[in-house]
Amino acid sequence: MSYRDNAAALAGYRNQIADIRRKMREIQAAVEPEAVADYTFPTPDGTTHLADLFGTKDDLFVIHNMGASCAYCTLWADGYNGIYEHLANRAAFVVCSPDAPEAQRRFAASRGWRFPMVSHQGTSFAADMGYRSEAGGWLPGVSVFRRTGDRIVRVADTGLHPGDDFCSLWHLLDMLPAGADGWSPRFNYG
Repeated sequence: MSYRDNAAALAGYRNQIADIRRKMREIQAAVEPEAVADYTFPTPDGTTHLADLFGTKDDLFVIHNMGASCAYCTLWADGYNGIYEHLANRAAFVVCSPDAPEAQRRFAASRGWRFPMVSHQGTSFAADMGYRSEAGGWLPGVSVFRRTGDRIVRVADTGLHPGDDFCSLWHLLDMLPAGADGWSPRFNYG
């Protein structure tokens, strides 16, 4: 297939993806929210509640991160760091992991992360949100919450995995003739 034919075919698929995204936004707008408890999370500065994480915003993104032992979760978090200010202008944003608060602080500092973090250590939060496997391991994902008065509801969630919509690296690698070609993230490349 010629380069121009290939580009035209890919543009057609991208248009189909855009149409599917429009349909997904319509379904998302009509979702019946799921009420959730006001969980308590440990932080390096004491405890905080899910309601507190909203700050002055009505919407909150919570990233379910598997912790400092996961190079994949670190890759995603490195990407969120780059768009954090943009996200935080629209909605509250926090990364939540099973790591102890002090371990989170040290790891975040080593990566230059600017976003807030909380620990779900000792809570049922990750499991209740569906981000704990049957074998007891943690699962990566994102949940979106909305606060209306004293009520907190979850309005969306999805798991995270290579090739998903939440890490642009995979889509850039898809443009290479061999794609990712066995590549996987590491904590350091030096």
